[in-house]
Amino acid sequence: MDFLKEDDAPEVPTPALSARIIPPEEHPITPDQIDRDALFILRKLADAGFAGYLVGGGVRDLYLGKTPKDFDISTDARPGQLRKLFPHSNTIGRRFRLVQVFFKAGKTIEISTLRSLSEYDLDGPEEVLAPNNTFGTLSEDARRRDLTINSLFYEIEKGTIIDYVGGTADLDRGIVRIGGEPGRRIGRDPVRMMRAIRHAARNNFTIEAETWKAICTNSDKLRLCPPSRLRDEFLKDLYDGAAHHWFRLAADSGIFANLFPFYRKTLLKSADTLNHPRELLARIFQTIDRANALAVQQNIHRQPDFFLFALILVPWVEARWQLYSEFRKSGALFQLAKQIRDEIDRTIGVDLNLRRSLRQETVNLLINLSLFIHNKGANGWPKWLKRKSYFRRTELFYHFYTEALTGEPIDDEALTTDSPPRPPEALQPTPAQLAPQEKKHPPPKCKPAFSAKTKGGIFGFKK
Repeated sequence: MDFLKEDDAPEVPTPALSARIIPPEEHPITPDQIDRDALFILRKLADAGFAGYLVGGGVRDLYLGKTPKDFDISTDARPGQLRKLFPHSNTIGRRFRLVQVFFKAGKTIEISTLRSLSEYDLDGPEEVLAPNNTFGTLSEDARRRDLTINSLFYEIEKGTIIDYVGGTADLDRGIVRIGGEPGRRIGRDPVRMMRAIRHAARNNFTIEAETWKAICTNSDKLRLCPPSRLRDEFLKDLYDGAAHHWFRLAADSGIFANLFPFYRKTLLKSADTLNHPRELLARIFQTIDRANALAVQQNIHRQPDFFLFALILVPWVEARWQLYSEFRKSGALFQLAKQIRDEIDRTIGVDLNLRRSLRQETVNLLINLSLFIHNKGANGWPKWLKRKSYFRRTELFYHFYTEALTGEPIDDEALTTDSPPRPPEALQPTPAQLAPQEKKHPPPKCKPAFSAKTKGGIFGFKK
């Protein structure tokens, strides 16, 4: 089961006015596990008289014995004070200002000022993503965060964890819980549903009963969110390494059908065969996880967005048009490509704000896969197909498809063919690049276009 029954659910912790302070001997985090640049920021804040805390996912991952992807920091210093304290920095964000501090090799650490409960006040007006962000206290900042397991603070001077919401207890029991009243918190920011499912899938945690009930009840509220935000959140889950488990939770809760509405009726039907769209989707996500893990292991590029989107649409295309079970000539395929493109344009193209090139590349892969399925012979592919510019990409897509369909793993060599090594992350602009450049030399003076000394002027024109 992926969520707790109400009878088995532990007592919901009441938001505390005072924190539980966990001493270093009672938790697994030590300063030597923290990134040295994050430690530099925390110590510099302390030297300047400000409070600084490692916060959020960094504390969660260290507590679970994982290496955090990011080390985010919260402080009582204001953005302007942070900019003066860290010259190699930049301010970002429109709704709430964050300060990015730049280090060598393109590394960036974000510092946020502690925020109040005003945006997420449970007694405030019903409103999604209210704009009134204000600075606040440590307690307020903890209680406004989405999940209890993401609401912990670690301070380096005493090596203690500060817990206002029972987050450490949920980590110990492997529970994902939305802080506060789940239905109301989801109403303020529906993306919280996707984050709850993500962390349950990523850590193999159980979703607390009230949180799960609220997600299932409010899954249709995702349409209130900006499409580009939904797309970015979905892509995080797609490349996170736990897409298969994520899909099971997203399908059961209604989240997946709200992201991909043309699967709504299909997912409600019982999956009585292995080729049922729901089961095929589950195996597709398994294949995606394996390919992503191999790419990370071998330090090569993972497959692009359009490639994975096309894989996810394969069961829909087959169920709707029988594209892969029925043979069609090139003219019929061309007409069918237009229908598929039109359907994508008016559904997920709008709902997830997919760029035009991604939509076209997705349709190309779906159509070309039909050619591969219906033209493979005993000796492999025909010569005319091998000469096509799309051959290598679609051949790899065919391998992904067959692994999901048959369960036979793709040869690792096929997954890594034509995948260049990942280059170093792009460097962040240096402070010198961010600063306006002084003019070292005056601009050269241009000669006049027409010369009085030339008899006929230039190109026949006279001054």
